[in-house]
Amino acid sequence: MVEMKLLEINPQQAQALLKQQPNARLIDVRSKMEFDYVGHPLGAIHVAWKEFPLWEENASFTRDVQNALKATGVSDNAAPVLMLCRSGVRSKSAGEVLMRNGFSQVYNVLEGFEGDKNESQQRSTINGWRFRGLAWEQG
Repeated sequence: MVEMKLLEINPQQAQALLKQQPNARLIDVRSKMEFDYVGHPLGAIHVAWKEFPLWEENASFTRDVQNALKATGVSDNAAPVLMLCRSGVRSKSAGEVLMRNGFSQVYNVLEGFEGDKNESQQRSTINGWRFRGLAWEQG
């Protein structure tokens, strides 16, 4: 049996993949608060991996992703699914769960939406989706 591996791509590669493959979907796994108030990539589907206030893993995450994908016309677990969070850590864990549950093309977007912290502990100043000037919105 061939072991499937979570693929990692940078924000620019993610944007290109989304444009090249019409059935590819971007899943933002941050909390609802982060998604709404910090902002999110245009067209991102929100399915929280962990949610405030308990920050426990979403036990129905795979099912929630499948339902969210179906709502956008994608019902195939082989369609490319791109995972994004604040910095690429939560999205990696969430993507690995999808891989274990039958998804075959899962990508973790390195740098995430806000990217790494700078020397002043601020995000969106070094890297990340927003820093790279890719399309996003708030609210």
